[in-house]
Amino acid sequence: MYISITKQHLDKTFSQSSSDFVDYLEKENQGKEPELQDHFFDQNNDHIPPERVVEEIDGNTAKLKKVEPKFYSLTLNPSQRELKAINNDPELLRGYVREVMKDYAESFYRDRPVTVDDIKYFAKIEHERTYKGFDREIRENQPFRAQIVKLENDIRKVGRGELQGSVPQIEKQLAKLRESVPHKIDGRAIEQGMKKPGFQTHVHIIVSRKDVTNRYSLSPGSKYMQSASKLNGRTVQRGFNRNQFYERAEKTFDTMFNYKRNFVESYDARKTYLKDPHKYFAHLIGLPTNERGVAFKILGKAGVKVPVLNIPTSNVQVALKTIKQFKKAMNVARNASSIGI
Repeated sequence: MYISITKQHLDKTFSQSSSDFVDYLEKENQGKEPELQDHFFDQNNDHIPPERVVEEIDGNTAKLKKVEPKFYSLTLNPSQRELKAINNDPELLRGYVREVMKDYAESFYRDRPVTVDDIKYFAKIEHERTYKGFDREIRENQPFRAQIVKLENDIRKVGRGELQGSVPQIEKQLAKLRESVPHKIDGRAIEQGMKKPGFQTHVHIIVSRKDVTNRYSLSPGSKYMQSASKLNGRTVQRGFNRNQFYERAEKTFDTMFNYKRNFVESYDARKTYLKDPHKYFAHLIGLPTNERGVAFKILGKAGVKVPVLNIPTSNVQVALKTIKQFKKAMNVARNASSIGI
């Protein structure tokens, strides 16, 4: 489960209103019959029209300055393995979102406990993702794509008499090159904008910066995990514990669906990798054989090539070299957003 929290964009190209973001989240409904559309939902309601979402988010911004975000976007990105565990069931996912928002509320540090009833949010389930330029498949196909475009241009130039050569010979090279493209779907080279195969269901959540009473600020973007400060002569508590939220959201999924989470899927593993890749790799290699096999399979699907399975502990230089190779592969996958690390 990869969860992101993003504040409202407030530069000159973005509106102060939530309408642009809500319109964006309606994109999958375009051209669908009403009964096939996915609707916004909150903690208690399943069918909320987009107009109401905009009205309530935009109307819940008391005392916020123009330069302050009025809402935050949370994205819940279950892996295909997690989606398979719940049979990609949107009803189960909707129930999970409602439990996660309880975890979200409880991660705020305030003078009194914050509950989900204090949070104004609207969620939307989406089922599709498309390939972007940073995806591994696009980047690895790009050199082939560039050569293909060149040969296609060469054929046109030969036809116009601007270049000497044999069209049949170039077409033969072109066919061979197209066959060599590493990433394809149904025989077609993967390009930007193509839909990704398999389960791609994910959830977007728009959360108001203010609580439901429009009086108190509840910002998950706070730089404080837990602190106290003076405000108008009295001590107030503030902060948002992201680590707690991510860990609880993961545990909630595992508990609700009896999911057996592998080490490489865990938030703790992601933190370990960022802080100490050597420790991460050592833990990975030390997993029981069956768990390690699953871990390598998960990493392999994300584009991470584990360089060796058995590191001779007596040879420190070999071990360090292997770890460096592994770290490089992990960074490539991470930068391509292939894995939630």
